[in-house]
Amino acid sequence: MTLGRRSLLAAGLALPVASAAAAGAREVWTRPAGLAPDGSIALWPDGHIAAPPRLAERTVQRSEDPQASDRMLEHIARPRLDVFRPAKPNGAAAILAPGGGYRYVVVDKEGYELARWLAARGVTAYVLFYRLPGDGWQNGADVPLADAQRAVRLVRSRAAIDGIDPARVAFGGFSAGGHVATSLLTRFDAKVYDPIDAADALPTRPDALAGIYPVVSMDPAIAHPGSREKLIGADADAAREKAYSPERNVRADQPPLWLLHAEDDDVVKVENSARLREATRGVGAPVEAHFFERGGHGFGLMKSAGLPVAIWPELLWNWLGSHGNV
Repeated sequence: MTLGRRSLLAAGLALPVASAAAAGAREVWTRPAGLAPDGSIALWPDGHIAAPPRLAERTVQRSEDPQASDRMLEHIARPRLDVFRPAKPNGAAAILAPGGGYRYVVVDKEGYELARWLAARGVTAYVLFYRLPGDGWQNGADVPLADAQRAVRLVRSRAAIDGIDPARVAFGGFSAGGHVATSLLTRFDAKVYDPIDAADALPTRPDALAGIYPVVSMDPAIAHPGSREKLIGADADAAREKAYSPERNVRADQPPLWLLHAEDDDVVKVENSARLREATRGVGAPVEAHFFERGGHGFGLMKSAGLPVAIWPELLWNWLGSHGNV
């Protein structure tokens, strides 16, 4: 499969959108019919989480190309799942956590693009907009994981509504969203929030998990500095580094893991994925990893066009199928 720009546009994977009139956005974008999410689901009941004072969400459009929207969402005050429903559901579900260095959450490139690609193949896809640890939340280092756990439970609780199999829920994360994902890999049962409703009686362990050029380690030698500073602080001690480094907390009962990284990634070092792969193999848990010579960081779907790494969505799809998820 060749994921060239023309084929992506034909499939609806390039999303012109209406940006919020945020400071820093230079144009107003028009959203074509049929490319928006099919709905948005609040993660938490009204009044359950209190946003820090003066926290105001802001959407910024980073692209000047109307054929390739690239928005980011800052200061997330209402964590939620944006849903993309397939015309013919196959029962599979996937939750996607985009990246953003724990400073913001990317909307299109690592969220809506892949969500639409999955929905076109029958998967009900949910894009997770998780709280950011540097925004002043109580227990800030654990709020992304709390949102990820809650997302898995909430999706399973909606199985009848959304036409999914609660035993076929995958989770994937890009870049810092890959740290959200790999934290869920090893800490899926960590008690990071108190149960609030019937959904919280459901399991938090995904049935499969993917890390796409993921931030993993908090070891200063290979950590993404910005993500580390936002999550645990620049001066975190060794115990805190270990607690938030998934490669140092692997377990035999973690979900099957799929990893993707480019060797020339100059933002998140490939050693993040390499260490997690080796640690996972060391405990006997299933893992498949793909390392490509070129691709850099943040390639998503569209920026991989023309490179060998462009095949990655098909590799992921085949792996999900091998584990009975799609």
